Amino acid sequence: MEQLHIVGGRRLHGQVRISGAKNAVLKLMAASLLVENECIIRNVPLIKDVLTMIEVLRNLGVELSWEEEAVLRIKPKKGLNYVAPDELVREMRASVQVMGPLLTKIGKVKLFQPGGCVIGQRPIDLHLKGFQALGAHVVEEHGYVYAEASKLKGVDIHLDFPSVGATENIMAAAILAEGTTVIKNAAKEPEIIEEQNFYNRLGARIRGAGTDTIRIEGVPALRSVPVDYTVIPDRIEAGTYILAAAITGGEITLLDVIPEHFEALTSKLKECGVQIQIDGDNMTVASSGKLKAIDVTILPYPGFPTDLQPQMTAVMSLADGTSLITENVFGGRFRYVDELVRMGANIRVEGRSAVVKGVKRLTGAAVIAPDLRAGAALVLAGLAAEGKTVIEGVHFIDRGYERIEEKLSSLGAEISLIN
Repeated sequence: MEQLHIVGGRRLHGQVRISGAKNAVLKLMAASLLVENECIIRNVPLIKDVLTMIEVLRNLGVELSWEEEAVLRIKPKKGLNYVAPDELVREMRASVQVMGPLLTKIGKVKLFQPGGCVIGQRPIDLHLKGFQALGAHVVEEHGYVYAEASKLKGVDIHLDFPSVGATENIMAAAILAEGTTVIKNAAKEPEIIEEQNFYNRLGARIRGAGTDTIRIEGVPALRSVPVDYTVIPDRIEAGTYILAAAITGGEITLLDVIPEHFEALTSKLKECGVQIQIDGDNMTVASSGKLKAIDVTILPYPGFPTDLQPQMTAVMSLADGTSLITENVFGGRFRYVDELVRMGANIRVEGRSAVVKGVKRLTGAAVIAPDLRAGAALVLAGLAAEGKTVIEGVHFIDRGYERIEEKLSSLGAEISLIN
Protein backbone atom coordinates (compact mmCIF):
# COMPACT_ATOMS: atom_id res chain seq x y z
CA MET A 1 0.00 0.00 0.00
CA GLU A 2 1.58 3.28 -1.12
CA GLN A 3 1.77 6.20 1.28
CA LEU A 4 2.74 9.84 1.03
CA HIS A 5 4.99 11.01 3.86
CA ILE A 6 5.08 14.77 4.38
CA VAL A 7 7.05 16.81 6.90
CA GLY A 8 5.28 20.13 7.01
CA GLY A 9 6.20 23.68 7.86
CA ARG A 10 8.12 24.62 4.71
CA ARG A 11 7.18 27.59 2.57
CA LEU A 12 6.93 26.59 -1.06
CA HIS A 13 8.94 28.57 -3.62
CA GLY A 14 9.72 28.14 -7.29
CA GLN A 15 8.06 27.31 -10.58
CA VAL A 16 5.73 24.46 -11.50
CA ARG A 17 4.49 23.47 -14.94
CA ILE A 18 0.83 22.53 -15.07
CA SER A 19 -0.13 19.31 -16.87
CA GLY A 20 -2.87 18.83 -19.43
CA ALA A 21 -6.43 18.93 -18.15
CA LYS A 22 -7.58 15.54 -16.84
CA ASN A 23 -11.25 16.36 -17.40
CA ALA A 24 -10.55 17.35 -21.00
CA VAL A 25 -8.12 14.56 -21.93
CA LEU A 26 -10.42 11.76 -20.75
CA LYS A 27 -13.35 13.16 -22.74
CA LEU A 28 -11.25 13.69 -25.88
CA MET A 29 -10.00 10.13 -25.62
CA ALA A 30 -13.62 8.93 -25.51
CA ALA A 31 -14.44 11.31 -28.36
CA SER A 32 -11.72 9.65 -30.44
CA LEU A 33 -14.13 6.74 -30.98
CA LEU A 34 -15.66 8.94 -33.69
CA VAL A 35 -12.35 9.49 -35.50
CA GLU A 36 -12.44 8.04 -39.03
CA ASN A 37 -8.67 8.07 -39.54
CA GLU A 38 -6.42 8.67 -36.54
CA CYS A 39 -5.68 11.46 -34.11
CA ILE A 40 -2.83 12.67 -31.95
CA ILE A 41 -3.60 14.18 -28.56
CA ARG A 42 -0.82 16.21 -26.96
CA ASN A 43 -0.26 17.39 -23.38
CA VAL A 44 -1.71 14.16 -21.97
CA PRO A 45 -0.93 13.74 -18.24
CA LEU A 46 0.44 10.38 -17.10
CA ILE A 47 -2.18 9.72 -14.44
CA LYS A 48 -4.12 6.64 -13.40
CA ASP A 49 -7.39 7.77 -15.00
CA VAL A 50 -5.68 8.17 -18.39
CA LEU A 51 -4.23 4.68 -18.12
CA THR A 52 -7.68 3.32 -17.24
CA MET A 53 -9.28 5.08 -20.22
CA ILE A 54 -6.58 3.65 -22.50
CA GLU A 55 -7.62 0.15 -21.42
CA VAL A 56 -11.32 0.96 -21.83
CA LEU A 57 -10.72 2.11 -25.41
CA ARG A 58 -8.47 -0.84 -26.26
CA ASN A 59 -11.24 -3.19 -25.15
CA LEU A 60 -13.64 -1.32 -27.44
CA GLY A 61 -11.33 -1.82 -30.43
CA VAL A 62 -9.09 1.25 -30.47
CA GLU A 63 -5.35 1.23 -31.11
CA LEU A 64 -3.43 3.55 -28.77
CA SER A 65 0.29 4.18 -28.39
CA TRP A 66 2.52 6.70 -26.67
CA GLU A 67 4.44 8.56 -29.38
CA GLU A 68 6.55 10.38 -26.82
CA GLU A 69 6.03 11.80 -23.36
CA ALA A 70 2.52 13.27 -23.06
CA VAL A 71 1.59 12.43 -26.69
CA LEU A 72 -1.00 9.75 -27.53
CA ARG A 73 -1.70 8.39 -31.01
CA ILE A 74 -5.20 6.95 -31.32
CA LYS A 75 -6.75 4.99 -34.19
CA PRO A 76 -10.15 3.23 -33.95
CA LYS A 77 -10.38 -0.11 -35.76
CA LYS A 78 -13.18 -1.11 -38.07
CA GLY A 79 -16.01 -2.83 -36.21
CA LEU A 80 -15.87 -1.36 -32.70
CA ASN A 81 -17.03 -3.36 -29.70
CA TYR A 82 -20.11 -1.86 -28.04
CA VAL A 83 -19.59 -3.37 -24.55
CA ALA A 84 -17.19 -1.60 -22.18
CA PRO A 85 -15.37 -3.88 -19.68
CA ASP A 86 -17.08 -3.99 -16.27
CA GLU A 87 -13.98 -3.89 -14.08
CA LEU A 88 -12.68 -0.72 -15.76
CA VAL A 89 -16.02 1.08 -15.78
CA ARG A 90 -16.32 0.39 -12.05
CA GLU A 91 -13.00 2.17 -11.49
CA MET A 92 -13.72 5.41 -13.32
CA ARG A 93 -16.87 7.41 -13.84
CA ALA A 94 -15.51 9.06 -16.99
CA SER A 95 -15.98 5.69 -18.72
CA VAL A 96 -19.61 6.71 -19.23
CA GLN A 97 -18.40 9.20 -21.85
CA VAL A 98 -17.98 6.42 -24.39
CA MET A 99 -21.77 6.08 -24.57
CA GLY A 100 -22.53 9.08 -26.77
CA PRO A 101 -19.82 8.39 -29.38
CA LEU A 102 -20.65 4.65 -29.60
CA LEU A 103 -24.39 5.27 -29.80
CA THR A 104 -24.09 7.69 -32.71
CA LYS A 105 -21.36 5.72 -34.53
CA ILE A 106 -22.48 2.08 -34.26
CA GLY A 107 -25.98 2.45 -32.88
CA LYS A 108 -25.61 0.68 -29.56
CA VAL A 109 -23.68 0.64 -26.30
CA LYS A 110 -23.73 -1.37 -23.08
CA LEU A 111 -21.85 -0.67 -19.88
CA PHE A 112 -21.97 -1.25 -16.15
CA GLN A 113 -23.18 1.66 -14.05
CA PRO A 114 -20.01 3.78 -13.72
CA GLY A 115 -17.96 4.04 -10.53
CA GLY A 116 -15.22 6.45 -9.46
CA CYS A 117 -14.87 8.63 -6.36
CA VAL A 118 -17.70 8.43 -3.84
CA ILE A 119 -18.61 12.10 -3.38
CA GLY A 120 -22.40 11.90 -3.31
CA GLN A 121 -25.10 10.89 -5.74
CA ARG A 122 -24.04 11.22 -9.38
CA PRO A 123 -26.73 9.45 -11.39
CA ILE A 124 -26.55 9.35 -15.19
CA ASP A 125 -30.28 9.87 -15.65
CA LEU A 126 -29.75 13.16 -17.52
CA HIS A 127 -27.45 11.37 -19.98
CA LEU A 128 -30.06 8.68 -20.59
CA LYS A 129 -32.97 11.12 -20.89
CA GLY A 130 -30.97 12.94 -23.54
CA PHE A 131 -30.35 9.72 -25.48
CA GLN A 132 -34.06 8.87 -25.27
CA ALA A 133 -35.03 12.34 -26.51
CA LEU A 134 -32.76 11.74 -29.52
CA GLY A 135 -34.65 8.52 -30.25
CA ALA A 136 -32.61 5.84 -28.49
CA HIS A 137 -34.17 2.90 -26.68
CA VAL A 138 -32.63 2.73 -23.19
CA VAL A 139 -32.82 -0.19 -20.77
CA GLU A 140 -31.43 -0.28 -17.22
CA GLU A 141 -31.28 -3.70 -15.59
CA HIS A 142 -28.98 -5.89 -13.50
CA GLY A 143 -26.62 -2.95 -12.93
CA TYR A 144 -26.12 -2.34 -16.64
CA VAL A 145 -27.24 0.36 -19.05
CA TYR A 146 -28.03 -0.57 -22.64
CA ALA A 147 -28.86 2.00 -25.32
CA GLU A 148 -29.71 1.30 -28.95
CA ALA A 149 -30.86 3.39 -31.90
CA SER A 150 -31.17 2.70 -35.61
CA LYS A 151 -31.22 6.44 -36.28
CA LEU A 152 -30.95 9.38 -33.92
CA LYS A 153 -32.89 12.56 -34.69
CA GLY A 154 -32.13 16.09 -33.57
CA VAL A 155 -34.33 17.61 -30.87
CA ASP A 156 -34.37 20.40 -28.27
CA ILE A 157 -33.18 19.12 -24.88
CA HIS A 158 -33.44 21.12 -21.65
CA LEU A 159 -31.24 19.79 -18.85
CA ASP A 160 -32.68 19.93 -15.34
CA PHE A 161 -29.17 20.71 -14.08
CA PRO A 162 -26.12 21.89 -16.06
CA SER A 163 -24.45 18.49 -15.84
CA VAL A 164 -21.02 18.39 -17.46
CA GLY A 165 -21.16 14.70 -18.31
CA ALA A 166 -24.69 14.84 -19.71
CA THR A 167 -23.86 17.88 -21.83
CA GLU A 168 -20.81 16.10 -23.27
CA ASN A 169 -22.54 12.79 -23.90
CA ILE A 170 -25.59 14.33 -25.57
CA MET A 171 -23.38 16.58 -27.69
CA ALA A 172 -21.43 13.53 -28.91
CA ALA A 173 -24.57 11.52 -29.64
CA ALA A 174 -26.08 14.36 -31.68
CA ILE A 175 -23.11 14.78 -34.04
CA LEU A 176 -24.32 12.22 -36.60
CA ALA A 177 -28.02 12.59 -35.78
CA GLU A 178 -30.49 13.69 -38.43
CA GLY A 179 -31.34 17.39 -38.04
CA THR A 180 -30.37 19.89 -35.36
CA THR A 181 -30.05 19.29 -31.62
CA VAL A 182 -30.15 22.17 -29.14
CA ILE A 183 -28.97 21.58 -25.56
CA LYS A 184 -30.37 24.20 -23.19
CA ASN A 185 -29.11 24.82 -19.66
CA ALA A 186 -25.87 23.21 -20.83
CA ALA A 187 -22.76 23.12 -18.65
CA LYS A 188 -20.24 25.86 -19.49
CA GLU A 189 -16.92 24.33 -18.43
CA PRO A 190 -13.80 25.03 -20.54
CA GLU A 191 -13.46 21.28 -21.10
CA ILE A 192 -16.73 21.32 -23.08
CA ILE A 193 -15.27 24.00 -25.34
CA GLU A 194 -12.32 21.65 -25.87
CA GLU A 195 -14.67 18.90 -27.02
CA GLN A 196 -16.51 21.24 -29.36
CA ASN A 197 -13.21 22.30 -30.91
CA PHE A 198 -12.04 18.69 -31.23
CA TYR A 199 -15.28 17.47 -32.80
CA ASN A 200 -15.38 20.38 -35.22
CA ARG A 201 -11.86 19.46 -36.35
CA LEU A 202 -13.32 16.07 -37.23
CA GLY A 203 -16.05 17.70 -39.32
CA ALA A 204 -18.85 18.15 -36.78
CA ARG A 205 -20.95 21.33 -36.72
CA ILE A 206 -21.21 22.50 -33.14
CA ARG A 207 -21.41 25.98 -31.73
CA GLY A 208 -22.24 27.59 -28.41
CA ALA A 209 -19.98 25.61 -26.06
CA GLY A 210 -19.11 27.80 -23.10
CA THR A 211 -22.65 29.22 -23.03
CA ASP A 212 -25.83 27.66 -21.67
CA THR A 213 -27.09 26.82 -25.18
CA ILE A 214 -25.23 24.46 -27.51
CA ARG A 215 -26.42 23.82 -31.06
CA ILE A 216 -25.35 20.69 -32.95
CA GLU A 217 -26.20 20.40 -36.64
CA GLY A 218 -26.07 16.73 -37.51
CA VAL A 219 -23.76 15.70 -40.34
CA PRO A 220 -24.00 12.51 -42.43
CA ALA A 221 -20.34 11.60 -41.83
CA LEU A 222 -17.14 12.96 -40.34
CA ARG A 223 -13.95 13.70 -42.27
CA SER A 224 -11.41 10.95 -42.79
CA VAL A 225 -8.41 13.12 -42.02
CA PRO A 226 -5.79 12.88 -39.24
CA VAL A 227 -6.26 15.33 -36.37
CA ASP A 228 -3.50 16.73 -34.13
CA TYR A 229 -4.84 18.37 -30.96
CA THR A 230 -3.16 19.92 -27.90
CA VAL A 231 -5.14 19.88 -24.65
CA ILE A 232 -5.58 22.90 -22.39
CA PRO A 233 -3.81 23.00 -18.99
CA ASP A 234 -5.58 21.56 -15.96
CA ARG A 235 -7.37 24.33 -14.07
CA ILE A 236 -7.94 22.10 -11.02
CA GLU A 237 -4.29 21.10 -10.76
CA ALA A 238 -3.39 24.78 -11.15
CA GLY A 239 -5.84 25.71 -8.41
CA THR A 240 -4.39 23.09 -6.11
CA TYR A 241 -0.87 24.51 -6.45
CA ILE A 242 -2.21 28.04 -5.99
CA LEU A 243 -3.77 26.90 -2.72
CA ALA A 244 -0.51 25.14 -1.78
CA ALA A 245 1.23 28.52 -2.00
CA ALA A 246 -1.51 30.12 0.08
CA ILE A 247 -1.50 27.54 2.90
CA THR A 248 2.30 27.44 3.23
CA GLY A 249 2.87 31.19 2.98
CA GLY A 250 4.99 30.62 -0.10
CA GLU A 251 5.47 32.05 -3.56
CA ILE A 252 4.88 29.87 -6.62
CA THR A 253 4.89 30.68 -10.32
CA LEU A 254 2.59 28.48 -12.37
CA LEU A 255 3.70 27.96 -15.97
CA ASP A 256 1.41 27.36 -18.95
CA VAL A 257 -1.97 28.18 -17.46
CA ILE A 258 -5.13 29.97 -18.59
CA PRO A 259 -5.86 32.38 -15.70
CA GLU A 260 -9.42 33.05 -16.87
CA HIS A 261 -10.30 29.42 -16.15
CA PHE A 262 -9.94 29.81 -12.37
CA GLU A 263 -10.93 33.41 -11.71
CA ALA A 264 -13.52 32.23 -9.17
CA LEU A 265 -10.63 30.90 -7.06
CA THR A 266 -8.18 33.77 -7.49
CA SER A 267 -10.81 36.40 -6.76
CA LYS A 268 -11.61 34.65 -3.47
CA LEU A 269 -7.96 34.33 -2.54
CA LYS A 270 -7.44 38.03 -3.10
CA GLU A 271 -10.13 38.57 -0.46
CA CYS A 272 -8.04 36.36 1.85
CA GLY A 273 -4.94 38.51 1.34
CA VAL A 274 -3.12 36.39 -1.26
CA GLN A 275 -1.28 38.29 -3.98
CA ILE A 276 -1.87 37.24 -7.59
CA GLN A 277 0.21 38.47 -10.52
CA ILE A 278 -0.48 37.41 -14.12
CA ASP A 279 2.10 37.52 -16.91
CA GLY A 280 0.60 36.04 -20.07
CA ASP A 281 0.30 32.27 -19.59
CA ASN A 282 2.12 32.38 -16.26
CA MET A 283 0.82 33.31 -12.83
CA THR A 284 2.69 34.08 -9.61
CA VAL A 285 0.95 33.49 -6.29
CA ALA A 286 2.42 34.91 -3.09
CA SER A 287 1.14 34.58 0.47
CA SER A 288 2.41 35.78 3.81
CA GLY A 289 0.62 32.88 5.45
CA LYS A 290 -1.68 35.27 7.34
CA LEU A 291 -5.02 34.60 5.69
CA LYS A 292 -8.43 36.12 6.34
CA ALA A 293 -11.39 33.76 6.63
CA ILE A 294 -14.02 34.11 3.88
CA ASP A 295 -17.23 32.38 2.89
CA VAL A 296 -17.24 30.25 -0.26
CA THR A 297 -20.25 28.97 -2.21
CA ILE A 298 -19.67 26.08 -4.59
CA LEU A 299 -21.50 26.40 -7.91
CA PRO A 300 -21.27 25.06 -11.48
CA TYR A 301 -18.76 26.84 -13.72
CA PRO A 302 -18.01 29.76 -13.80
CA GLY A 303 -18.70 29.56 -10.07
CA PHE A 304 -16.23 28.26 -7.51
CA PRO A 305 -15.46 24.66 -8.56
CA THR A 306 -16.50 21.70 -6.45
CA ASP A 307 -13.17 20.04 -7.34
CA LEU A 308 -11.35 22.73 -5.33
CA GLN A 309 -13.72 22.74 -2.37
CA PRO A 310 -11.76 20.30 -0.15
CA GLN A 311 -8.47 22.11 -0.81
CA MET A 312 -10.06 25.47 -0.02
CA THR A 313 -11.48 24.07 3.21
CA ALA A 314 -7.99 22.93 4.20
CA VAL A 315 -6.67 26.46 3.60
CA MET A 316 -9.52 28.05 5.54
CA SER A 317 -8.78 25.77 8.50
CA LEU A 318 -5.71 27.98 9.15
CA ALA A 319 -7.31 31.35 8.31
CA ASP A 320 -8.07 34.06 10.85
CA GLY A 321 -11.79 33.86 11.65
CA THR A 322 -14.68 31.60 10.67
CA SER A 323 -15.56 30.49 7.15
CA LEU A 324 -18.71 28.97 5.75
CA ILE A 325 -18.14 26.58 2.83
CA THR A 326 -21.41 25.71 1.07
CA GLU A 327 -21.43 22.81 -1.42
CA ASN A 328 -24.14 22.99 -4.09
CA VAL A 329 -22.89 20.35 -6.53
CA PHE A 330 -21.96 17.10 -4.75
CA GLY A 331 -23.64 16.52 -1.39
CA GLY A 332 -21.19 13.85 -0.21
CA ARG A 333 -18.07 15.91 -0.68
CA PHE A 334 -17.30 16.48 3.05
CA ARG A 335 -16.21 12.92 3.80
CA TYR A 336 -12.64 14.14 4.31
CA VAL A 337 -13.49 16.51 7.18
CA ASP A 338 -12.85 13.93 9.91
CA GLU A 339 -9.31 13.51 8.56
CA LEU A 340 -8.64 17.25 8.78
CA VAL A 341 -10.09 17.29 12.29
CA ARG A 342 -7.62 14.53 13.17
CA MET A 343 -4.89 17.02 12.20
CA GLY A 344 -6.30 19.68 14.50
CA ALA A 345 -8.77 21.51 12.27
CA ASN A 346 -11.98 22.88 13.79
CA ILE A 347 -14.70 22.03 11.26
CA ARG A 348 -18.38 21.24 11.75
CA VAL A 349 -20.49 19.93 8.88
CA GLU A 350 -24.12 21.02 8.78
CA GLY A 351 -25.97 19.55 5.82
CA ARG A 352 -24.40 20.95 2.66
CA SER A 353 -22.20 23.42 4.54
CA ALA A 354 -19.04 23.26 6.61
CA VAL A 355 -18.37 25.78 9.34
CA VAL A 356 -14.60 26.22 9.52
CA LYS A 357 -13.11 28.01 12.52
CA GLY A 358 -9.50 28.86 11.84
CA VAL A 359 -6.91 27.38 14.17
CA LYS A 360 -3.36 28.56 14.82
CA ARG A 361 -1.75 25.33 13.71
CA LEU A 362 -2.34 21.87 12.28
CA THR A 363 -0.32 18.87 13.43
CA GLY A 364 0.85 15.91 11.41
CA ALA A 365 -1.13 12.69 11.67
CA ALA A 366 -1.90 9.43 9.89
CA VAL A 367 -4.86 10.09 7.57
CA ILE A 368 -6.68 8.35 4.73
CA ALA A 369 -7.73 10.00 1.46
CA PRO A 370 -11.37 9.04 0.72
CA ASP A 371 -11.33 10.41 -2.84
CA LEU A 372 -9.21 12.33 -5.35
CA ARG A 373 -9.73 15.96 -4.33
CA ALA A 374 -9.99 15.11 -0.63
CA GLY A 375 -6.56 13.52 -1.01
CA ALA A 376 -5.22 16.78 -2.43
CA ALA A 377 -6.70 18.64 0.56
CA LEU A 378 -4.87 16.33 2.96
CA VAL A 379 -1.63 16.91 1.06
CA LEU A 380 -2.07 20.68 1.48
CA ALA A 381 -2.83 20.28 5.17
CA GLY A 382 0.26 18.11 5.56
CA LEU A 383 2.43 20.73 3.87
CA ALA A 384 1.37 23.30 6.46
CA ALA A 385 1.18 21.05 9.52
CA GLU A 386 3.78 20.73 12.26
CA GLY A 387 5.48 17.36 12.19
CA LYS A 388 4.93 14.37 9.93
CA THR A 389 1.77 13.46 8.04
CA VAL A 390 1.25 10.01 6.52
CA ILE A 391 -1.45 9.79 3.85
CA GLU A 392 -2.95 6.50 2.70
CA GLY A 393 -5.30 6.14 -0.26
CA VAL A 394 -2.61 7.50 -2.60
CA HIS A 395 -4.23 5.68 -5.53
CA PHE A 396 -7.02 8.25 -5.42
CA ILE A 397 -4.54 11.13 -5.71
CA ASP A 398 -2.76 9.37 -8.58
CA ARG A 399 -6.04 9.42 -10.52
CA GLY A 400 -5.77 13.16 -11.15
CA TYR A 401 -2.33 14.56 -10.26
CA GLU A 402 0.75 13.85 -12.35
CA ARG A 403 3.90 13.27 -10.24
CA ILE A 404 2.54 15.37 -7.38
CA GLU A 405 5.33 14.37 -5.00
CA GLU A 406 8.01 15.31 -7.57
CA LYS A 407 6.43 18.66 -8.35
CA LEU A 408 6.00 19.59 -4.69
CA SER A 409 9.55 18.46 -3.90
CA SER A 410 10.83 20.77 -6.63
CA LEU A 411 9.08 23.61 -4.79
CA GLY A 412 10.83 22.80 -1.53
CA ALA A 413 8.34 20.47 0.13
CA GLU A 414 9.61 17.53 2.17
CA ILE A 415 7.41 14.85 0.64
CA SER A 416 8.09 11.30 -0.48
CA LEU A 417 6.15 8.38 -1.91
CA ILE A 418 6.68 5.21 0.10
CA ASN A 419 5.76 1.81 -1.32
